[in-house]
Amino acid sequence: MGERRSAAWFGGSGRAGMIHRSWMRSQGFGPEVFDGRLVIGIATSSSEPAQCNAHLDRIAEGVKRGVWQAGGLPLALPTMATGETLMRPTSMLYRDLTALEVEELIRANPLDGVVLLSGCDKTTPAMLMGAVG
Repeated sequence: MGERRSAAWFGGSGRAGMIHRSWMRSQGFGPEVFDGRLVIGIATSSSEPAQCNAHLDRIAEGVKRGVWQAGGLPLALPTMATGETLMRPTSMLYRDLTALEVEELIRANPLDGVVLLSGCDKTTPAMLMGAVG
């Protein structure tokens, strides 16, 4: 296994590592979370207008607790939901945008792994497309 992606952000002893750690410290994360533990992103499409995604915030909190209990550092990443019932003209127009968003969130952040939480028949494939992108 190679070096964890998160180590490139948080493990450095130079200026860049200090800056990345300080951004997280300003959110209340203590120095103990920078001990080399896995950083796990929780990409969630929780959204009240998209009824099949509305409950995902509660599930994301449970996933966060599980990641903490397993010794990881969970970071929530909200993503766009493509609920069919209220989006006009159709949520299919936004599926590829959601896929691109998920792909870039995974690529652009210091994540060693990601949990995808989605609902609906457009959001779920979009998140899977983004994860393999």
